[in-house]
Amino acid sequence: MMNLLAVTGWGTSEMMWCALISVILVFGVLVLLVGVMKLFGVIFAEKPQHKMAPVESKPISTGQLHEEEIAAIATALKIYKSALHDRESEVLTILSIKRAYSPWNSKIHGLTKLPR
Repeated sequence: MMNLLAVTGWGTSEMMWCALISVILVFGVLVLLVGVMKLFGVIFAEKPQHKMAPVESKPISTGQLHEEEIAAIATALKIYKSALHDRESEVLTILSIKRAYSPWNSKIHGLTKLPR
């Protein structure tokens, strides 16, 4: 490292300026990246949808279900069944395996002998 400094002929002040410019450049690029990411977040954020006009429902007699109610019940059952399937037993089993001695896994062979 000292040879490189001797070739360039830089003194302490030039090295300090180089370090200062490097630090300012790195932090400047980081601030610029944060600004770009925030801009992307604003551009690609979901816009609120306009409210739709209410749909008129047909009068039904007692004991009948709307098609929307049947779809909601089927969706709820599907979500409930898939949530049950993903549940784990939450039981942790640790097995102790005793391995036979092998020179390949012995740490003593990695140590060097002390010179006399």
